[in-house]
Amino acid sequence: MSTVQPKVTPFLMFQGKQAEAAITFYVSLFDDGEVLDLKHAGPDGPGGPDAEGTVHLASFRAGGQVIRAIDSAPVHDFTFTPSISLYVTCESEAEIDRLYAALSEGGQPLMPLGDYGFSVKFGWVNDRFGVSWQLNLV
Repeated sequence: MSTVQPKVTPFLMFQGKQAEAAITFYVSLFDDGEVLDLKHAGPDGPGGPDAEGTVHLASFRAGGQVIRAIDSAPVHDFTFTPSISLYVTCESEAEIDRLYAALSEGGQPLMPLGDYGFSVKFGWVNDRFGVSWQLNLV
């Protein structure tokens, strides 16, 4: 595998202390899932004592894609939105069913698995962390 950093990498910012749980969940969903780097904030780092234990910077692989993530100690007026989503091409019905079920648990289905005319089987869901996923069976 190449060690060259891609020019464009998805970057997820979680609020509070959710990044590590989300990363653990995401890498468990994919055969190639792997935490590549995970650094926690200390009491004297950015964000001060309130940020201690949050994910300062992480990178992980899921479905062949390297994704970076952080926790944000300050609460923002914005969070994830379905207008940006992670799109997963599934190679089997078993795979799309498994991913949809796992991502839907505690989340919010936006489009139930079905045939929408542009795909044999497609589903869209916001997971329990608020990240939006589109799943497509090829």
